[in-house]
Amino acid sequence: MRLLKFFGWSILAVFCGLLLGLSGAFLYLSPGLPSVEALRSIQLQIPLRVYSSDDKLIAEFGEMRRTPIRFADIPPNFINALLSAEDDNFANHYGVDPGSLMRAASQLIKSGHIQSGGSTITMQVAKNFFLTSERSFSRKTTEILLALQIERQLTKDEILELYVNKIYLGNRAYGIEAAAQVYYGKSIRDVSLAQMAMIAGLPKAPSRFNPLANPARSKERRDWILGRMYKLGKISEAEYTAAINEPLNASYHVPTPEVNAPYIAEMARAEMVGRYGSDAYTEGFRVVTTVPSNLQEMANTALHEGLITYDQRHGYRGPESRLPGKTKEAWAEELTKQRTISSLEPAIVTQVDKDGIMVLTRNGELEEHVSWETMKWARPFLNTNSMGANPRQPSDVAQVGDLIRVQRQPDNTLKFSQIPAAQGALVSLDPQDGAIRSLVGGFAFEQSNYNRAMQAKRQPGSSFKPFVYSAALDNGYTAASLVNDAPIVFVDEYLD
Repeated sequence: MRLLKFFGWSILAVFCGLLLGLSGAFLYLSPGLPSVEALRSIQLQIPLRVYSSDDKLIAEFGEMRRTPIRFADIPPNFINALLSAEDDNFANHYGVDPGSLMRAASQLIKSGHIQSGGSTITMQVAKNFFLTSERSFSRKTTEILLALQIERQLTKDEILELYVNKIYLGNRAYGIEAAAQVYYGKSIRDVSLAQMAMIAGLPKAPSRFNPLANPARSKERRDWILGRMYKLGKISEAEYTAAINEPLNASYHVPTPEVNAPYIAEMARAEMVGRYGSDAYTEGFRVVTTVPSNLQEMANTALHEGLITYDQRHGYRGPESRLPGKTKEAWAEELTKQRTISSLEPAIVTQVDKDGIMVLTRNGELEEHVSWETMKWARPFLNTNSMGANPRQPSDVAQVGDLIRVQRQPDNTLKFSQIPAAQGALVSLDPQDGAIRSLVGGFAFEQSNYNRAMQAKRQPGSSFKPFVYSAALDNGYTAASLVNDAPIVFVDEYLD
């Protein structure tokens, strides 16, 4: 009985000591603790996005890729995967899991250094929003106190929503929706169970378990999470078996603009930065322009085809460079240094035949055919006003090793072309309100980001005519008036 009493009083003393220690820490640290209430109105860093008037993406600007998602939109399977990996006792604890902390303390005593922090998801929310990643006892104590306050003021659903939208998951992806887009090109609502488990495994170490950089370790982590879900009864055996056997099919996806309007995107970006400074890239602004996607695409086509046609009427200026006598591998390496300008792909001539040429493009190792019919326009350029004789055969136009440009047609065939030397611009305005309906500032933004529609000095052209016509109408002329356009001759009768 004495031994039992001794152990009982010892346990009570340890408990009281811990309670007093936490109370003292709270009283000491509480004046400097941030307000948890700020989490209700926290502004996550969201990139600037520019859209057409029919809500199609034109461009995205910002260092962080993030698309916040509401808790109601998170798939239950993902929540189960995340909790199985990070905090399976999340629903039961009050911000701190004593068992996890004791396990972390035991590892520290045995190894002599910190192996894990014993953090719950609530503690990670406290760290991610208010603290640094410094490993120290004072920071851990602050984290615990903040977690306890967070649990008192926020619901479990609110805490999870904050966590899944804040965490970094590799490749500039912040939050689970951005991660699903980056690794699988679709929403978190549309990914498979195995893919959810892969994403749920990233918070622990986004670089170590990254499916692009370390696919083997990523699969190992994914399979462990699936095993935990099965062990905890979150998925059936059939679901577990199917998910385990699913290949790791992650690949890098970047936000793909739905409308090709880079000059408009740059105008919107410059305007937003002028108004809001660097906050324009992080405050989640959504800029909707007055440009419909269909009119913009027609403007792109009109200007591109017009410049290419005009340029070809003045002849062929020859290859961009000549690389004769090199191997196919050397040509392929050279092509990796070249950029596609608008729709004009770089290609190297590998063979010249009677019915056309064979070229190597950046798309792959297979050579592709360019028909002679698409090369007949290529008379040699002599000067602005003259060209050489019509070519009679492909060898009059191209030689093996020539670096040229080709244009891919709708049927996937290639057409012989060249980058226009002339430039142009197009802008279409709504006469009712002056809204821009389409704008193209040059042949290709990747070739030159100088916006000729907005930045070039205006040439008078016919802009003086409205003033002359208005003066004529004020003086009694009508639209039916005839004006003699003959030369005016003045005769001086005093001169012979």
